[in-house]
Amino acid sequence: MLKSLRNQMVFLNQFGKQFETTGSLIASSRFLAKTITRFLSARPDQSIRVLECGPGTGAFTNQIVRHLRPGDVFDLVELNESFVDVLRHRFQSEQSWNAVQDLSTIHEVPVQDFQTLGNYDFVISGLPLNNFPPKLVAEIMEVYFQLLKPGGMLSYFEYMYIRPVRSSVTPGAGGKKIREIHRIVESYLSKHRVARDSVLLNAPPAWVQHLQAEIVTG
Repeated sequence: MLKSLRNQMVFLNQFGKQFETTGSLIASSRFLAKTITRFLSARPDQSIRVLECGPGTGAFTNQIVRHLRPGDVFDLVELNESFVDVLRHRFQSEQSWNAVQDLSTIHEVPVQDFQTLGNYDFVISGLPLNNFPPKLVAEIMEVYFQLLKPGGMLSYFEYMYIRPVRSSVTPGAGGKKIREIHRIVESYLSKHRVARDSVLLNAPPAWVQHLQAEIVTG
């Protein structure tokens, strides 16, 4: 309980300092975490590669580590130094995290600058895309699909109805920005989405979008 409260206080502090990259006042719920990892929970028997982008204080990570096995690779990309400190501490101090510490690497870089030697079976994202400039959203989505293996799964979340509401009530350039983000995201959803889950037990309620990279056939 104290650990959870401490992590929430770090999250709240960073929300005040860096709203654009933190995105929410409250960390994601365990219900959202379980939903965003549902395809990972049905993982194949062979070794897999998992990438988490924007783990924050580890709400999704806490589910991901429970699905990892020896031989897997788990990379976490987190730009916020305070969140990186929390993640490192959790890998050292929490049993389920420590059990996969040798499989896991934290990279303190923007996701668009992340370099890797192999592609991923699963990409799980906690980045608040609606807070970013449209050009950056397009770049991040493109990076996600470049990092996925053929048939690999991208899972990310967005708060329900945020874009439609904000696009209709935000005047001028702000509204135009939201509509452009919507256009970019929808272009990927229309081509790659395999499922959308609703999570009401989260503040705010959220949708989880699951997108699959194209499978290359001979």
